[in-house]
Amino acid sequence: MRGNATVGDMNQVSGGLRGISVVLPILNEERHLEESIGAILAQQYAGEFEVILALGPSTDRTNEIAAKLAAKDARVVLVENPTGRTANGLNAAIAKSKFPVIARIDGHAEISPTYLAQAVAVLEKTGAVNVGGIMAAEGKTKFESAVATAMRSPLGVGSASFHVGGSAGPADTVYLGTFLKSALQAVGGYDERFTRAQDWELNFRLRKNGGTIWFDPSLVVKYRPRSTLKALAKQYFQYGTWRRAVSRSHSGSVNLRYLAPPTALTINTLSFILGITYSPIFLAPLAIYLGSLILGAIWIGKSVAEKAILPVVLFTMHMVWGAGYLSSPKGLMAEEE
Repeated sequence: MRGNATVGDMNQVSGGLRGISVVLPILNEERHLEESIGAILAQQYAGEFEVILALGPSTDRTNEIAAKLAAKDARVVLVENPTGRTANGLNAAIAKSKFPVIARIDGHAEISPTYLAQAVAVLEKTGAVNVGGIMAAEGKTKFESAVATAMRSPLGVGSASFHVGGSAGPADTVYLGTFLKSALQAVGGYDERFTRAQDWELNFRLRKNGGTIWFDPSLVVKYRPRSTLKALAKQYFQYGTWRRAVSRSHSGSVNLRYLAPPTALTINTLSFILGITYSPIFLAPLAIYLGSLILGAIWIGKSVAEKAILPVVLFTMHMVWGAGYLSSPKGLMAEEE
């Protein structure tokens, strides 16, 4: 058996007592919450499960919708998350949970009807402490669809398996995740200092503690991308900022893939400055980069609208992520404590 799962843990999983606590940090999810929870409650799963919503201080109708869902189905449990922070909400939900398996889902994600059953089966088969699969981005509007295409392409996010797919096997991290609760407790749960990248950071500690993180492409979660360029930019700036924080907190966690955006931003900025102050020849790197985005958008875009929107989406994802990484303050973790 791999990882740090105990015999008792796996007996609970494989011996019929396979209760699952599905935990969701919820903040301003009015648009997708009913759809997301409906998919969870409709799971084709023989064991018991509960759905714990950690409610942040939403400014829309999210908490009202959550209360109605809880009133309709006793499996839906509500807990308060006054900070609204993802890691805090997840820890609050896990503390409230009563089952040995924890499945993390987001309020803007939708799981397939057999997701929980498949996840438990993979836990049983692999002995991993956390299993996860594909972050299947899918948009409703033309802009969201373009973002989804970018997020599922190596051109947008690199070669991460949970974005672009791949063979089942050990991984550094996975999307969301279904965990052995005992493994989470052994490492102290989510680190509440992290606004973003808390999944990657948690999986790093689980691996350091001897556990196996397992990617399986059969586990598919529908993800709803940000609906505006401003929201996308904010999201990716935070991704870059907090990925740098993880690198500072855990030596040896730097992946060359994460250095590509800040490197591209640096080269493009220098190219632009030198090109307009010294000689147009220095604009060549920037021109090549922009040309590559346009050609890439034509290649991966699924419609005329996507092909037109994708260069802006890709540029934003790359450059803003890089800006977040480069500007991430050294005192960030201390500020969050």
